[in-house]
Amino acid sequence: MSERVGDDGEGRRGVRAFTPDFLTELFRNPLDPGYADAAAQRAKSGRPARPGWSVGPVSLVLVVLLGFLCAVAYRQTTAEEPGRAQARSGLVAQIKQRQTDTDALSVRADELREEVNRQREAALGGSQAARLRDLEASTGLGRVRGDGVVVRLADGPGGQDSLSGANVGPSQVLYSDLQGVANDLWGAGAEAIAINGQRLTATSTIRNAGQAILVDFRPVTGPYEVSAIGPDSMRKRYESSRSALTMRKVAQDTGLSFGVRDVDDLTLPAAPEPRLRYAEPAVSPSASPSGDDESSGSGTSPSPSGGGR
Repeated sequence: MSERVGDDGEGRRGVRAFTPDFLTELFRNPLDPGYADAAAQRAKSGRPARPGWSVGPVSLVLVVLLGFLCAVAYRQTTAEEPGRAQARSGLVAQIKQRQTDTDALSVRADELREEVNRQREAALGGSQAARLRDLEASTGLGRVRGDGVVVRLADGPGGQDSLSGANVGPSQVLYSDLQGVANDLWGAGAEAIAINGQRLTATSTIRNAGQAILVDFRPVTGPYEVSAIGPDSMRKRYESSRSALTMRKVAQDTGLSFGVRDVDDLTLPAAPEPRLRYAEPAVSPSASPSGDDESSGSGTSPSPSGGGR
């Protein structure tokens, strides 16, 4: 059923005419008559159809307070930046000072070790002292001299100092690179190896801690020099090793520095004295009651194992 509009085309404004094509009329006149009347009254009164955003006193205070807080936070951040930089530089200076003190103590320890060796050789005699020197040289506990090679590795343009702690690119020397070089030098016939003056022994470790590389728990920084004393054929054998071929490829691709050179009359220092651990026999369990009775009956004290022959 539909409501007919007058023939003169005049009709009540805003009244929806229900026609058979309901969907078409709905999209043509979607506004409800109540909303249309409210919009007409608002237009007559001069008020805007949609109220605009107005800044009241409370809103203005909030905006000013927010701006003030942002300004204070920015000023505090910029004011603390020099302090953080100064604290960081102070920590770096302390680390370098501690490293200098450690090096000085190492030198003093070497001097005392040499004095102990002289006193020991004087007490042992000629043949026994010579045998002791040979054993110390083979185990890394004695200073050695001879001809050898030096493998030098250095970070490329993307590398950086290990104290800064920032990210580094693929051109950085890794601890595994030093491990591979040392292992292949041993395989090439090296008799003694040192990394940046740190002598390697059978119990030495090469690992990383953050951005630093540790050799026997002592940090070493680039450029890294792996010095080795060995036979004349050592360099030729090392040149064809896996680590040498790999490092040349890495140096070609990333800009990392890698080189091998012969060195005459190379001197390698002694490694620090190891902390030896001695095994002790376990304490035997207490003797059985029967064993105690038999021992006491014979008039002898019981043996540690609870029995006897």
